[in-house]
Amino acid sequence: MSPYDQIEPIERASADALRALQLERLQWTLRHAYQKVPHYRKKLDAAGVRPEDLKRLEDLARFPFTTKHDLRENYPFGMFAVPMDDLVRIHASSGTTGKPTVVGYTQRDIDTWSDLMARSIRAAGGRSTDKIHVAYGYGLFTGGLGAHYGGERLGATVIPVGGGMTERQVQLIADFRPDIIMVTPSYMLAIADEFERQGLDARESSLRIGIFGAEPWTDGMREEIERRMGLDAIDIYGLSEVMGPGVAQECIETKDGLTIWEDHFYPEIIDPATGAVLPDGQPGELVFTSLTKEAMPVIRYRTRDLTTLLPGTARTMRRMARITGRSDDMLIIRGVNVFPTQIEELIVKQPKLSPHYVLEVRREERLDELTVIVEIRQDLASAPTAERDAEAKQLAHHIKSYIGVSSDVKVVDPGKVERSQGKAKRVIDLRPKS
Repeated sequence: MSPYDQIEPIERASADALRALQLERLQWTLRHAYQKVPHYRKKLDAAGVRPEDLKRLEDLARFPFTTKHDLRENYPFGMFAVPMDDLVRIHASSGTTGKPTVVGYTQRDIDTWSDLMARSIRAAGGRSTDKIHVAYGYGLFTGGLGAHYGGERLGATVIPVGGGMTERQVQLIADFRPDIIMVTPSYMLAIADEFERQGLDARESSLRIGIFGAEPWTDGMREEIERRMGLDAIDIYGLSEVMGPGVAQECIETKDGLTIWEDHFYPEIIDPATGAVLPDGQPGELVFTSLTKEAMPVIRYRTRDLTTLLPGTARTMRRMARITGRSDDMLIIRGVNVFPTQIEELIVKQPKLSPHYVLEVRREERLDELTVIVEIRQDLASAPTAERDAEAKQLAHHIKSYIGVSSDVKVVDPGKVERSQGKAKRVIDLRPKS
């Protein structure tokens, strides 16, 4: 039996013991960043604060935020706190909205990441005796290698499939009989579609647990995956700027939100507009400060993810509610704030519709127009036009009633919405750039 098969003492430590550890590690992080990263030294000096000003956890609110702009401004290696000779790995974001954000790791950082991913897989129900099918992408994206190293640290057998080749994914699941799959939830649905296309019952596969992350998803999508795949669908959270996957993990005992590994990451919730810290229980933007990162410490990093901090249940550490969206993914349609996950929740409530969808936004005569393109279920592909029109009308009605925005809904054939092997692309914004 692997030692990682057991819950670690820190996961059940008292709140006082955890807070004392956080304060000690937070003070170290601030000193480390201030002394070793010119950007942080300049930023803290400009804000009139020094590391020694942090006497208690609440004092962190006095320190300035770090944003993705800061990381891109110091591209590629300006945020590193150690010499290049001390690095053993570099990862980077895709850079689809600008320069990629680059992250470095020392060997101790990699060991910490591996430990936390092993802890996460264990919390999701995994054990050292399991086989883990990793269908996250490998490479500069942190998902594949993060899951891979965590599975090996747990002592499990890792099957490094990577993304894509959906037919082969199904074949390998059938032949190798893994217990766990780690992949984005949207691509899990594509794999479920492939099972059906091949005439196989996915519920009869060997998969017991799915650990899904890298994109926001709803409880409705969880129910859809569990129904079609016959497994427990468990949420995982992370981002490359803070570490990668394994910053927070849902526990299989409760399946009630993501436990944040607070011995390594200090969370805050802020008002996205004002930056004011909000009390636990109030929704807002998630902010993280790393507590143990050597190569690239982050101070009050604005994730842009919208969630709520909640009391711990399965563990002492606090939970975060499922991500409802991103402040920078929010669409404003004729003055109404719209998040893709809001529409997804309505789609999955209509049993004749598939959760494969995309939102298109155009501007006609100075007014924004929202089109929702959603697939009909595979077994209803031959449904008459009148039935599809009725489904479209019902969804448009619900979007207007619950979200407050008018939309044009198009119900299309299965396979018409482009499948993603990584993070799903939910929005196509065709409005002219100002």
